[in-house]
Amino acid sequence: MTESEIETAADILAEARRSGTQIEALPVTPSSVAEAHEIQDRVAALVGEPIGAFKAGAPPDGEPTRGLIEARMVRTSPAHMSVAEVPHLGVEGEVAFRFTRDMPARAAPYTREEIAQSVSVLPAIEVVSSRFREPTSRPRLEQLADCGINGGLVLGREMTDWSHLDLPNLHITFVVNGETVLERNGGHPTDDPLAAAIALANMWRDAGGLKAGHVVTTGSWTGMPFLRPGDHCVVRFEKLGEAEIRFVG
Repeated sequence: MTESEIETAADILAEARRSGTQIEALPVTPSSVAEAHEIQDRVAALVGEPIGAFKAGAPPDGEPTRGLIEARMVRTSPAHMSVAEVPHLGVEGEVAFRFTRDMPARAAPYTREEIAQSVSVLPAIEVVSSRFREPTSRPRLEQLADCGINGGLVLGREMTDWSHLDLPNLHITFVVNGETVLERNGGHPTDDPLAAAIALANMWRDAGGLKAGHVVTTGSWTGMPFLRPGDHCVVRFEKLGEAEIRFVG
């Protein structure tokens, strides 16, 4: 993408966020993760909402990615979100981490041990919604430019001492409107939730660093079902806790 194309894409997505309208597509699809991240950052600057959390992915054989989540869209479980706020009503059961100390900018990469000692863990529901009318039909990098089609994040009670948890193999139960639709051991897409937190800290090393209190959610254990107005969803991780949301209006 040219500089002008990146600027135009950011302007379009920022206006869609401000107005609550949906768009069909960007005029030009990003050609790299770096371009998609640059569009995210410009949208955030244009909209001016504080960033309270992130989503991150760390595929073993691919490039790490991240999405910005506005602080106003981070809610405490049990939560309500309106259809006007998140019209697509997608949900993903996830494990999230809250940074308990600053992770400042520096040259050397953060290690796994450093990150493990610098986070608490929380059950979470990532709410999927987008500025695109049909978000899952858009190319992956276009979705990434729209913050990975994130709509919000619901957080359960955090656990500060989680060394006893076998995170990749937690037993998860996913309940919609009182009906269990998924129950199994494990299910994280890479079997390593912490890897996404490590990747985020290292992506942010040259962008000012992360602050204590920032949250990162790390990938869906439940797929990405889309619900309906009025639906109630609970994601329960045995030994960790649960997060729940109801969609209203």
